[in-house]
Amino acid sequence: MQVVGYESGEGFTVASGGAVEFVEATPGTELAFGLGDRRCAGTVHDGDHIACDAAEAPYCDAHRHVWVCARCTGTCLKDEMDCREEHAVYLAAFAPDVLKVGVTRLWRLETRLREQGADRAAHIRTYPDGRIAREVEAELAERDDLVDRVRVPTKLSGFGRDVDAAAWEALVGGFDPIERFAFDYGLDLADRPVAETMAAGTVRGWKGRVLVLDRGGSTYAVDARELVGYELTEEVPDRELQSSLGAFGG
Repeated sequence: MQVVGYESGEGFTVASGGAVEFVEATPGTELAFGLGDRRCAGTVHDGDHIACDAAEAPYCDAHRHVWVCARCTGTCLKDEMDCREEHAVYLAAFAPDVLKVGVTRLWRLETRLREQGADRAAHIRTYPDGRIAREVEAELAERDDLVDRVRVPTKLSGFGRDVDAAAWEALVGGFDPIERFAFDYGLDLADRPVAETMAAGTVRGWKGRVLVLDRGGSTYAVDARELVGYELTEEVPDRELQSSLGAFGG
């Protein structure tokens, strides 16, 4: 049984012999899987899994999907522009002090922010299509206090910490935002969890694509994408895991 996908806040798509099923991983769920070999996760087409034996994971070149819109700065990279619907430009804060500018379709705004695991956010502009919105995003990303991409390790370093409220307000105050957001993912973290790749423990919750598990008296943060491609086994390895207490220092 191979992990071939995930749904933030919900669980994992797994496949075996071409058949696809869903493994729930909502808060309170007990996961008890070991990790076997890892390879390309292949693809799911019309509800069936098409396996791939390539060693590259989570996807080989043949199955790696590149969303060209994510690279757009206003000049369309497709044969024909197809983003002719309202797009939102937003600001997002990731604890403690990482500030990001981004673009998404207006109707997906809150969903997109939760997918990223943003702690706070503000919708600052609406444009009639994605091209104009991407141009504005690219301009704002040139500021010293904004980035347009935040990696998972950077997000993990802020788990269990608060957003720098002064820096956030100083940024947002200059834009007269249309709407503000403050997200609570219900993790109730006293300490920052340890980054691990595993599929065993009690699900505490999710923050973006990061699955938070309690196991053996400690708390662990699992990048769900790092599980894609692994074979799940019924035998959970009894290996030494780093304790979460003070694991990241002060």
